[in-house]
Amino acid sequence: MSETLDQAVAALNGKMAGKDFDGTAKFHITGEGSVVIDSSGARASDEDTDVTLTADADTFQSIMEGDLDPTAAFMSGKLAVDGDMGMAMKLGSVLG
Repeated sequence: MSETLDQAVAALNGKMAGKDFDGTAKFHITGEGSVVIDSSGARASDEDTDVTLTADADTFQSIMEGDLDPTAAFMSGKLAVDGDMGMAMKLGSVLG
């Protein structure tokens, strides 16, 4: 697993600590791999999920650090969403 994926898993697990997320979502980090989030937390994986969010490593890091709003990233084309948009919104509220 790449250092970027290790950092992504750690950051997502930190943001999800103590919060309830009852769906499945995947962050695909272009050129690095994928992280799946479900009720158990985050882990490096490429399994099928309700929604897939795709961004480059810089965009993903900016979203995780709170420097880039996920909605703004989506509207500007830096973040692609494939699948259940409602689940993406729910994930945003959990991670926000």
